[in-house]
Amino acid sequence: MPAVPFDRLPDDARLWVFAAARPLDDDQQRALLEHADAFLRRWAAHGAPVVGGREMRHGRFLLVGADERATGVSGCSIDSLFRTLGELEGQMGVPMRDGSLVFYRDARGEIQAEPRPAFRQRAAAAGVTEETTVFDNTIGTVGELRAGGWEKPLRDSWHARAFGVPTSQPAS
Repeated sequence: MPAVPFDRLPDDARLWVFAAARPLDDDQQRALLEHADAFLRRWAAHGAPVVGGREMRHGRFLLVGADERATGVSGCSIDSLFRTLGELEGQMGVPMRDGSLVFYRDARGEIQAEPRPAFRQRAAAAGVTEETTVFDNTIGTVGELRAGGWEKPLRDSWHARAFGVPTSQPAS
């Protein structure tokens, strides 16, 4: 039983965040989760089942975690995860592995996605502030997610430094 409910993964479980530039409709979410579940049931590293779980958030983020205490995750097993997501991207016509996008909440609280150059221009024009909520899709563990390290004010993220947003306190 390698697939486990996401909330049962330990804090030190490794985490990958896959994000769609636009919200997925119900059929796309269902297909994505079914595909992820099928993958998790057969996910292996050096022949040993990987204990992993998944969760969908905000209709566009697929979170996949792996309990490395139960089974280490190898480069090949990580490649298989990314390859599987790539196949599904082609079927759905929705990229999920585009690291060039910045995800944030606009003034209405709606999630937006912009290419880095567009976000940089928005930051230069004060279209985002240190208070703007951003998504740090680079977090590495389920514990960081649970501690609020994924969705947080721009001032507390690497985004402040990367996009030159002035802050009243140092970015972490």
